[in-house]
Amino acid sequence: MYDYDVIISFITAFTLTYFVIPPIIRVAIAKHLYDEPNERRSHFEPTPRLGGVAIFAGAIFSIMLWTPFTEYGGDIQYVLCAFILIFLIGVKDDITEISPSKKLLVEILAAGILFFKADVRITGLHGIMGIEEIAPVWSAMLTIFTIIVIINAINLMDGINGLSGSLTILITGTIGIWFLLIKRYDFAIMALSAAGATAAFLKYNYSPARIFMGDTGALLLGLICSILAINFIEYNSQLEDLHPFKINAAPGVAIGILILPLFDTLRVFTTRILKGKHPLHPDRTHIHHLLLDTGLSHMQATGVLVGVNVFFIVLGFLLQLYTNNALLIILLLVGIASLMVSGLIYSLYKKSIKANLADSKNI
Repeated sequence: MYDYDVIISFITAFTLTYFVIPPIIRVAIAKHLYDEPNERRSHFEPTPRLGGVAIFAGAIFSIMLWTPFTEYGGDIQYVLCAFILIFLIGVKDDITEISPSKKLLVEILAAGILFFKADVRITGLHGIMGIEEIAPVWSAMLTIFTIIVIINAINLMDGINGLSGSLTILITGTIGIWFLLIKRYDFAIMALSAAGATAAFLKYNYSPARIFMGDTGALLLGLICSILAINFIEYNSQLEDLHPFKINAAPGVAIGILILPLFDTLRVFTTRILKGKHPLHPDRTHIHHLLLDTGLSHMQATGVLVGVNVFFIVLGFLLQLYTNNALLIILLLVGIASLMVSGLIYSLYKKSIKANLADSKNI
């Protein structure tokens, strides 16, 4: 019934974002709202960082225009409230940096609105470790924690040209198509609107980047991905067993769809905590930074990482006939193996660099 609206929502978000970005670039240049290069950055020229404003405008306008509110309008107002909160804290951080603790507090508030007012919630573990339903207090804690993790996972991938946007299109496109197939048009429109706005942004973000999405865009897209992922899991549990599009191991597949942002965030957060730093304290230890250090360009590193995420998505869907536990274990083992191989390659590369420097000094 609303299939064409889903497609048009992508086109609407793309078109608006595409034409809004050039004026934003001009304003950012005129007002000196740059992302300045430093030892932690991966770029060498001052670059405007308000691309998220255009993404927000395109995505929200399209969602509001094409969502069939007569059928799905009950909770959308609360979702939009969470969007606005995240947008405001993102703009604030892009213009004048704020502390990670204040940013985290707003993220918790937005996640609380989604849980208590918009009914975005994880109601159980769906068979993981033999656990089905969980108590409301645990449901609230797990849902809010999951939302915050996914928000920051997408944000932390925004370190090189094209990466965060490409992963967002991959994630929202995959889940959005599934929602379209089961005829949940509200979530399909949300997903495809985000994908459309991000696709237009990438036109200006691929190397050489003319603008960055900043926290304004990354936090918003992370919030949208968290809403889609949680509802992907929950609506799968509500489908009949014989439904043609039911995913047997929905939590495992959801983790597979988000594997690269989640895995890298877990690794970086653990490293920072072990060093006594705040988990949101910025540094240059992400996997995309390591790939750049091996000599890859921004677009080459983006291509490699997006390809890895595509592999895990395909693997998750192919293995979804297994139980959740089995799929999660398989994804975890493959992820650890991939990390070990990449770490070994990086270690060998650094050793070769040191050896070459030593040889040059001897000469």
